[in-house]
Formats: sequence, structure tokens, C-alpha cells
Amino acid sequence: MQLTDTGESRVNGYLFVLERSLKTFLPLDVVRDAVREIESHVRERIAAADATPTERDAVERILAELGPPLRVAQAYSAERTIEEAVATGRIVPMMRAIWHLAVSTVAGFFAAIALMFGYFVGIASIAVAAIKPFFPENAGIQFVRGVPVGFAAQFPVSPTTDLRGGYWVIPLALAFGLGVLVVTHRGGRKYLAWWRERRVS
Repeated sequence: MQLTDTGESRVNGYLFVLERSLKTFLPLDVVRDAVREIESHVRERIAAADATPTERDAVERILAELGPPLRVAQAYSAERTIEEAVATGRIVPMMRAIWHLAVSTVAGFFAAIALMFGYFVGIASIAVAAIKPFFPENAGIQFVRGVPVGFAAQFPVSPTTDLRGGYWVIPLALAFGLGVLVVTHRGGRKYLAWWRERRVS
């Protein structure tokens, strides 16, 4: 189907709104590539379509199948972010990808809670190791009814809190915290890879 000026105006208007929407999610250089990619897809669909019953109906049908510009921008940015997170494993893309899934899917929301908990536990354990040399009485292994429940630091120490351990707590807390961070990060990356594969299939 060869577009008339009216059809071109409709397609260009769609792409304009799409570009504005993408700018809220992605950097400018990525936006330009995304718009070119999506425009190429739209124009291929239009070229292969018949102008039935009219050009306007055919164009509207193709754009409706593609989806509203904002929804397309959200889906494209989520896909790009997840691809980057899985490929690089860097913290910032990982956080962006998890955030995208957390606000758009129920499973993503619970996965984000689990990952945030893992990161928090890991960072808190490392913080205890860092505090211990300066405040040895305020940091250590916390016991509740004689059972160790984790590393903790308190200022001031509560009378009901049982903190134990000498300086040997430092390497233990460091090793535990780093281990939790590594396991959490790898788990997050595997979850994103699984989500991407499921979406593709």
C-alpha cells in the first residue's frame, strides 16, 4: 500500500507521540534508534497491507495492532533495559529492569521485594563489619534466647539485646554480606533472563 499525504501525516503523528513517550524512559541516543526501528516495522507492515476498505482504515488497523504509543514505549524500554541488565549484569540496569517489572507485573513486584531484602541483608552485614573496629561493644552477632539471628549494630545497645563476638566477627560478617550480595545479584539476573525467555516464547 502506498500512503497518501493523509496517511503519512497519521503515521508521522503516531511516531511523534511515540518518540515523546520514549524520551521519558530512555536516553536520547537510544530513543532515536528505537524510533527508527519501530518506524521501519510500521512501514513494512503498511507496504505489505492492502488499502481495504480504505487507506485510513488499513493504517488505523496496523497502528491499533501495534498498540498505543505510550504502551509501546513502555514495552520497548522495559525490553531494552532487561536486555542490558541480563547482558552486562551491572547494578544500575539491574535496578531499572527490576523496577520496570515491579510496577508492571505482580511477579515482578514480589521478585523486587525479595531482591531488595537480599541487597539490604548483604549491605547491613558489611556495615556491621565496618562498624565493629570503631564501636566493638555496639556491633556483633545478635542472639535471641541463646539463638544467633544475624549480625547487628545498635546505638545505644538495648538491655534486652544480646550482642556477642570479638573482632573475628569482622571477616565473618564481610564474607556473609558479600556472599548474600553475590547470590542476590545472580538470582536477580537469572530471574530477568527467565522473564525475557518466557516473553520471547
